[in-house]
Amino acid sequence: MLKSAKKHGFAALAATGLTLAVMAPAHAGKTLDGIKARGQIVCGVNTGLAGFGAADSAGKWNGLDVDVCRAIAAATLGDAEKVKYVPLNAQQRFTALQSGEVDVLSRNTTFTLTRDASLGLNDTAVTYYDGQGFMVPVKSKIKSAKQLKGQTVCVQSGTTTEKNLTDYSKANDLNIKPVVFEKLEAAENAYFAGRCIAYTTDASGLSATRSKVAKDPKEHAILPELISKEPLGPMVRRGDDEWFAIVKWVIYGLLESEEYGITQANVDALKATSKDPVVQRILGTSEDSGKLLGLDKEWMARAIKATGNYGEIFERNVGPKSALGLPRGLNNQWNKGGLMYAYPIR
Repeated sequence: MLKSAKKHGFAALAATGLTLAVMAPAHAGKTLDGIKARGQIVCGVNTGLAGFGAADSAGKWNGLDVDVCRAIAAATLGDAEKVKYVPLNAQQRFTALQSGEVDVLSRNTTFTLTRDASLGLNDTAVTYYDGQGFMVPVKSKIKSAKQLKGQTVCVQSGTTTEKNLTDYSKANDLNIKPVVFEKLEAAENAYFAGRCIAYTTDASGLSATRSKVAKDPKEHAILPELISKEPLGPMVRRGDDEWFAIVKWVIYGLLESEEYGITQANVDALKATSKDPVVQRILGTSEDSGKLLGLDKEWMARAIKATGNYGEIFERNVGPKSALGLPRGLNNQWNKGGLMYAYPIR
C-alpha cells in the first residue's frame, strides 16, 4: 500500500513538474532578439498587389499582408510602424527569407507540401483562403475556363499558378498555351496588351489587377471556375520555434478577437470592463499569455489597437466596400460559414 502511494505520489509530482515546465516563461528567441536590437521588423511583401501589399503615391504600404506585419510589430515592439517593407517578386521571396534578408514573408504565398517540407521554412497560419481563376476580355465572349482550349494564357513563373495551369490543361485536355513572365507586372501588361486571351492567378489577385490596372474594369470578366486551393499566409525560417509561435499566435489572436467582438475602437474599454474570460485572456487582464511567447501581457491588445481584428483588416483592404469588393466567403469566421477557425488563446 505504501509502495503504491509512493508510486502515485511520484506520478503526481512528475505531472506537476511537467505542467510547470510547460507553463514556464519562454525566451523570445534569436529572431526577436535581432529585431529588438535593430528596432524594426523586416517584412517581405509583394512588389505591388492592391489589397494585399502595395505602396501608395506617398510610399506608404497598405494591404492585408502589410497589416499582418504591422500587428506583429505592435505585439513585439510596441509600435506598428516599426516595420521595414522589402518588396519581393515570386522568384526572390523564398531566398530572401532563407538568407535572413527578411524576418517574415507576408506576401500572398500559398502553403504547399513542397514548400513546407523542402525550403527550410515554416507555414504559420492562413490569412486568406483563395483559389486560382481566369480573367478574360468581355468581348471574347468566353464564359467558362473550359472554353480556353488551345488558347494563350498569361501567367507568372515560379508560382503555384504556373503549375496549376499546366495540371488543369492536362486534366481537361485543353492544350492551353502558357505565356510565361518572371514579373507580375509583365504578365498583367501582356494580358491587357492582347498578347494572351486570358490571364490567370489567384482570384483575389485577378480582382486587384482588374481594379487597379485595367483601363476599364467593366471590360474584363473573371470566370466562375476556381481550379485550385490556395491557402495564403506568412512564412518564417525554420530553426526559431519562438518566432514561429509569435507570428502564428498574433494571427490567431486577430481571428479570435473578431470572434469575441474585440475591435480597434473598443479594445481599451473592454480591457477595463469585460468580464468575459476569453476576452480577458486575449487582452491580458487575467492571465499573462505573453510570457509564454517571450512577450508582455499587452501584446495582443496592442496588435488589435494598431490594426483592428481580422474582420476589420479584411474589410478595410479587400472587403465589399473596398476597391477590390471581395466577399468574405471562405474567409468568414467558422461560425458564419467560413474556414477561419482560430486556435484558442488559453
